Amino acid sequence: MRQAHAEDARTEARRVIRNLLGEDRPTAETLVADARPIVGDERCDRCLGLALGASLTRRSAELAAIAALLVGTRELGAEWWTRPRGGKLPAPDEVLRTAVAIEPWTDLTALEMLAAWASDDAADALWGKPVAQVDLNSWQAEDRFELPEGVRPGQRLVVHFDAGGRLDAVVTRRPDEDLGSNLDFHSLRYSRPAEAQWSWGVAAGLGPHRLPGEDPDPYARPVDEEAVRILRDWALRHGATAQQLGEGWGSVGDVVAAIERVDWMWRSGEWFGWWRGASALVDGSAYLPYRLEELASG
Repeated sequence: MRQAHAEDARTEARRVIRNLLGEDRPTAETLVADARPIVGDERCDRCLGLALGASLTRRSAELAAIAALLVGTRELGAEWWTRPRGGKLPAPDEVLRTAVAIEPWTDLTALEMLAAWASDDAADALWGKPVAQVDLNSWQAEDRFELPEGVRPGQRLVVHFDAGGRLDAVVTRRPDEDLGSNLDFHSLRYSRPAEAQWSWGVAAGLGPHRLPGEDPDPYARPVDEEAVRILRDWALRHGATAQQLGEGWGSVGDVVAAIERVDWMWRSGEWFGWWRGASALVDGSAYLPYRLEELASG
C-alpha cells in the first residue's frame, strides 16, 4: 500500500513539474539550465554554491528550493530579489549573499527560506494577505482564529497554513448570534513556487544529482564494505528485494540510488534506523558506527 501511494505521489509530482517547467524527468542539469536565464547568472551561481555545500542527502531538498525560486522569480519578477520584506527585513539578495536564514524561518536552510519567502509572496499576490495562521495538524474547522473587525456572515477570509499554502475560512453566525468561522478544507491550495518545490523534490528523488562542474564527483567516493554488508543484510531481512537494493554498492552514488528505490519502505517506523545508517554512510557522518551497531543487533 505504501509503495502504491509513493508511486501515485511521484506520478502527480511529474505531472505538476511538467506543467510548471516543461520537464518530464527533472534533473539538476535541466533545472540549472532553466533557472540561469530567469534568476540571473550571479544568483544562480550563489544558489549552486549553497547546494554544493549541503550534504548529499540534503541536496535534493536544496535543488527543489531552487525550483521554487525559479518559478517564484518568473511569477513575481526579478525585482523581488531586491525588495526588502515589509521594509524591515533584508532583501532576498542579501539573504542569498549571507546564506543566513532569518525569522520566522530560522529552522530552514537559506535556500529553503528563500523558497518559502517566494511561495508566500506569490500566494499573497494571488489571493491577498492572509488574516490569520492555522495549524492543519488539527483538523478542527470551527473558530480557529480571532475574526477581524467588520466581517459579515458568508464572507470568505484567506488564512495561511504553510509556506505558499492557503485556504478559506467562511464567516458564519452562531446560534447565540455571535460570529464565528469554519475552515473550508476543499479550498486548500498552494502557490506555484510551493508546488514547484514539492513536485521537483518528489519527482527527481534523492538522486544522485551531479552538479555542473563538480570535480571530484562526490557520488564516486567508495563506501566501506562492512557498512554495506550490514545495511544490505538488514534491508533484505526486513522486506527489501535484491532488485530494489541494486546489484552492489561500490560507491556513494549506488547507496543514494538504493535509498531512493526503497523510499516508500523507510517511511515506516522500523525502517527509520536503516535510513539514518544509510544516510550516515552517504554523508560520511561520524555517527555511522553507532547507526551500524543498532542495525547489526536488530
